[in-house]
Amino acid sequence: MRQVNIMDAAGAGRLKQYFEGIGKVLGSDERRASFALYGQGLMSSAERKSVEPLAAHGCIDPAKADAAHQRLLHFVGVSPWSDRAVRREAADYALEAMTEHGPIEAWIVDDTGFLKQGQHSVGVQRQYTGSAGKVTNCQVGVSLVVATETDQLPIDFELYLPESWASDPARREEARIPDEVQFKTKPELALEMIKRAVREGIPKGVVLGDAGYGSSSDFRRDLRALGLRYIVGVQPTTKVQPVGQNARPKGKPASVRDLATDLNAKGAFRRCTWRAGTRRDLSARFAVIRVQPSDDEEVSLLIEWRDGETEPANYFFASLPGKLPKKELIRVAMQRWRIERTYEDLKGELGLDHYEGRRFPGWHHHVTVALTCYAFIVAERSRRFPPSTTRSLVHLSNQVAA
Repeated sequence: MRQVNIMDAAGAGRLKQYFEGIGKVLGSDERRASFALYGQGLMSSAERKSVEPLAAHGCIDPAKADAAHQRLLHFVGVSPWSDRAVRREAADYALEAMTEHGPIEAWIVDDTGFLKQGQHSVGVQRQYTGSAGKVTNCQVGVSLVVATETDQLPIDFELYLPESWASDPARREEARIPDEVQFKTKPELALEMIKRAVREGIPKGVVLGDAGYGSSSDFRRDLRALGLRYIVGVQPTTKVQPVGQNARPKGKPASVRDLATDLNAKGAFRRCTWRAGTRRDLSARFAVIRVQPSDDEEVSLLIEWRDGETEPANYFFASLPGKLPKKELIRVAMQRWRIERTYEDLKGELGLDHYEGRRFPGWHHHVTVALTCYAFIVAERSRRFPPSTTRSLVHLSNQVAA
């Protein structure tokens, strides 16, 4: 995409103030300078956004590129600054601008893969990732994104550490994995980030997630304990009983897949359009019914059946009030697509998956700078392009960094 420099004096001033605010959290002048160099590199048009090319890209004098490279290596891989504090500062900045146009509606949890060649990068192994759509050699990161009706902001990310890494002392030492970091499942990592967001006062939204998260009854119970509503995917084999008009379960437990087949035979599915696409409106047939899961409390079951498919594409458990209009329930549930846009922008424009270091602190530091850059760009988009004229982050990131 052609680089166009439309950064006016006010925008340049906001970027400077933003970096100064992050710098106060970082502390030392050396960290501030390294953060600015690294962050500007991630927002630049550089094709490869790992440490060495970013150092070279940011140096006017080629003779100083090696020294800059060493400083960035130390900043990202060794320096003990707080990822948590920097991410919170960035989130607060972006949320102030985002919520001027509407409240936070959703908290979206998901995971994405970071493809790798070798076996030495922390957390790498052959495992499934939706990024590749198969089992492959990769790292996996779990994220939390908050979204308004028109925008999305990633506020947290954690590296999934397989048991083959978490239980290996030699690997842990080499990768500098902190003692307090132990094996956690992906839903457990997501819940940890959600709990942090609640403690830090992030405006609450409906928690959205696919069946990898929603199929855990423990995950759903913990969300309710935190006072959070949810619309989360579940597996087709999940057992439920329909709830009758007397508010009591009826019939024998059956899979949600079998229940969907029965509802389809009864003509219970209705078409609903939930978003205007660039080429066509996005729609499918949906049915909603109150059910009692075999291992949990009563919820609404939302079923999505796409055109031309022999069975439903998605099944969701929704803990939202039963009086919520069906169309609104569907609209909120479908907000989960924003996580894919977030990953696309973070990887395609901000080099999220370009980090070449092997250690645990470095991975998280690199991700933190990427999240921080994303937060600034989202804030700029919110200020300069109101919802009626919203532009993609991909386009705006090129404009900001040109």
